[in-house]
Amino acid sequence: MNDPAQKSEASLGNILRRYFLTGFVAVIPLTITWLILSFLFKWLSAIGTPIFQALAELVGPEYPLIARILDSKTTLSIVGAVLVLVLLVLLGWFTTNVIGRRLFHFFEALFHRIPLVKTIYGSVKKLVAVLGDKPKGGLQRVVLINFPSSEMKTVGIVTRTLRDAGTGRELAAVYVPTTPNPTSGYLEIVPVEYVVSTDWTMDEAMAFIVSGGAIAPESVRYENKEGGQG
Repeated sequence: MNDPAQKSEASLGNILRRYFLTGFVAVIPLTITWLILSFLFKWLSAIGTPIFQALAELVGPEYPLIARILDSKTTLSIVGAVLVLVLLVLLGWFTTNVIGRRLFHFFEALFHRIPLVKTIYGSVKKLVAVLGDKPKGGLQRVVLINFPSSEMKTVGIVTRTLRDAGTGRELAAVYVPTTPNPTSGYLEIVPVEYVVSTDWTMDEAMAFIVSGGAIAPESVRYENKEGGQG
């Protein structure tokens, strides 16, 4: 006979393992984003610090207040944040011209030769590309679906459309982000006729989700045009 205590321990172990994997997957994109922004902030702040210290020494004798402002940690933090934003804008501009695209493709090819980096970079790039394109079948990217029951609706992101192998019925793969962390959520396969397309942009949907509904457009289409609830 099976020992109930062993069954309980095995069940608890499976639950803890599942929660651990779920938490690990959820924290990966947040950690990567934080590390990149933190690196850029520290790097650019380190570049700006000597410049502002030199300016503080230069104007110090005549303008001591301005010197203290230039040499303060608050000023350096603000400058670092502004420089990060400027750098990202310049990087976006650079990657749109011919030389930038070639250099970008060179580094991409280099990443694809490193096994682990290739897997992570490829997956993230595919996800970003999918979210940037409009799905097939006339659906909008941001939709509403019945979840977790037919009496409720939630905001979802259509990642792709597919068909039922047996009936040919058109289906939509819908990612349902959780609040306030949209990097964790659920993946639902929903018949297209039950999906309600909205006119929200991705930015509006993300703001709605992260803010717990506090930030949102004034209206949303809750039902399909035919009057059904989807």
